[in-house]
Amino acid sequence: MTVPDGGLAPPLQQSSISPPAVELVPLREALAMGSEAWSALQAASPTPNPFMSWAWHRSWADTATPGEVESSRAFVLRSSAGQVTGLFPLRPHRTRFRRVPVRTLGWAIGDLGCPDHLDLLASHHADIETLVPRLDRLSWDAILLDNVAEHAPNLDRLCVACERRGWSVHRLPTSRCPYLALPDSWTAYLSQLSSGRRRGLRRGERVLRREHRVVVTDYGGERFEEGWRCLRDLHLKRWGDAGHLATPLMAQLHQRFASLLPPRGTVWLASLDLDGRPAAAWYGFAVGDTVYYYQSGWDPRCGRRSVGSALTAMMIRRAIEQGYRVFDFLRGEERYKQTWTGLARTCYQLVILRSGWRGAALRWLDRAFQEHSGGFYNFMFRPEFRALRSDPRFADLLRRTGVDFAKVPNRQKNP
Repeated sequence: MTVPDGGLAPPLQQSSISPPAVELVPLREALAMGSEAWSALQAASPTPNPFMSWAWHRSWADTATPGEVESSRAFVLRSSAGQVTGLFPLRPHRTRFRRVPVRTLGWAIGDLGCPDHLDLLASHHADIETLVPRLDRLSWDAILLDNVAEHAPNLDRLCVACERRGWSVHRLPTSRCPYLALPDSWTAYLSQLSSGRRRGLRRGERVLRREHRVVVTDYGGERFEEGWRCLRDLHLKRWGDAGHLATPLMAQLHQRFASLLPPRGTVWLASLDLDGRPAAAWYGFAVGDTVYYYQSGWDPRCGRRSVGSALTAMMIRRAIEQGYRVFDFLRGEERYKQTWTGLARTCYQLVILRSGWRGAALRWLDRAFQEHSGGFYNFMFRPEFRALRSDPRFADLLRRTGVDFAKVPNRQKNP
């Protein structure tokens, strides 16, 4: 198999007698394994997540540019019996890290669609440590994994193995994701709110039902496209071109994603209709014990009736009544989310820097960046960099950070 130039090594050939512990394949080949193989891993994973599913990766592959898809790969972990125990989809990038051009590996799906709570997809008995020597054979300076879950046990295991190899591992907080720990009943949830908030929710629903004919319309199955048009129309009325759903690319991604999810109530797309006309729309999806609130929209003409808040309350109540345990608002600490909950989880960027001269330089740049240090030229005199001072590549590294290398003294007494 010929692998396009993407900075990754070619995959190992699979043996029918003794399957390899780890093989690297094109992402399309991993997707061709089908949803059942991915779903089995999700079910066995300690952190099931819609954004690590086959449906999301398949949707991304159908939406992304051909170059992005062709350069994407996936590590496939297998047990000694040949069963798939883990999948690690990734893609090489050339980007700037702390103002320095570097070769990186990141999630194949990138940040398209704002995926959150990511973790390596693997069962608890997968031998994740076997990934490290295979990663070491690839061409990269840093592994940058964005939107990593606060609780990511599989990546934690990978990090331990990376540190054993002498690689540097950092976790940098990037966003907060508010969520609700759902109680057993709607009444129990209301009891957790302030008396003013509780009265406001009840009064708002009473007024709506007194003044209008209120209907909640669900757009499942064949009605998804109709519901999506309704959602997008109301979202753009509220947010205009700045709205998350303003681009056709997002519509394509989510229409494909919703069509690939299991048809058992997984997609939650609904509108709140007043007197036969949609006034608010709500979109999310359910995976495991969690309902994920992805996007919404409402008609500004109905703003004083708080139709968006009323529909969200109905979705929370539905989640409770259907036995879900978590209602996740996903990334962003907007004020409206804080009216529902005071709980939040942190997503991280996971940074792994390999050993070697370039890795050492990047590690110190990373530390200086975190410490907001402006004296990059002082790195020239750190003991860790003594062996690098005569290397022209190191001088070039300093130059690309904006340091005037000519102002750095050539000699200094040993510390």
